[in-house]
Amino acid sequence: MATVVLLSDGEGGDIDWSLTSTINGLARDLPQAVDSVLGFLGEYGVPLASVLVLLGAWLQARRRPDAAESVAGVLWAGLAAGVALILNVPVRALVERPRPFVSHPGQLDLLMDHQANGSFASDHATFTMALAVGLLLVIRRYGMIALGLAGFEGLLRVFMGVHYPTDVVGGFALGTATTLLLAPIAMAVLAPLVHALTRSSLAPLVRSERRVRGTRATGRPSTSLAGAPDSPDTPDELAA
Repeated sequence: MATVVLLSDGEGGDIDWSLTSTINGLARDLPQAVDSVLGFLGEYGVPLASVLVLLGAWLQARRRPDAAESVAGVLWAGLAAGVALILNVPVRALVERPRPFVSHPGQLDLLMDHQANGSFASDHATFTMALAVGLLLVIRRYGMIALGLAGFEGLLRVFMGVHYPTDVVGGFALGTATTLLLAPIAMAVLAPLVHALTRSSLAPLVRSERRVRGTRATGRPSTSLAGAPDSPDTPDELAA
């Protein structure tokens, strides 16, 4: 395949390698402590932050009028990230692209020890983007935060010397496609499942108890401001 050949070399002065070399070269001008922090963020910190954003979105989803559907959407965002990682396994096996530090030994500052496994597509970019797109479909403001984290993660993976820019772009594309294309099927399964949880002892996982108490105290549905499902609770609901 032409795509496999294109992504398998990374030799000479092609733009992919030039960008990798330039971005990674910034590490030489930074203190070693800063490089270590950025390397840790790129390997562990940003993916963990994305998961924390997912948890925050779940807490917010439980407080919305359409809590069951929103929680199902947040659940799909997390599952989509895992599914996208699984789909990336055969992609890496098919492309078999060497990491930039393998193709260009001694020419990069490798900020962390890393396996010399397949480079395309980036698992980190795939995971963070799939999660971000999933949240964008449910709670936009949390999705935008996750999207910013995904972009930062993609930049860090190149900065660390472990991926080419096209590895990151490929991961973003795979994560986005996985989330969007499988969303109708996933929601058809997850939405009824989450609705069923509301009739069980696990209902607090779907609906906020504070919102339920607010409904009983005021004698009306405890909803967010009309037309603004992401808005915080109104003052009378917070006082309930």
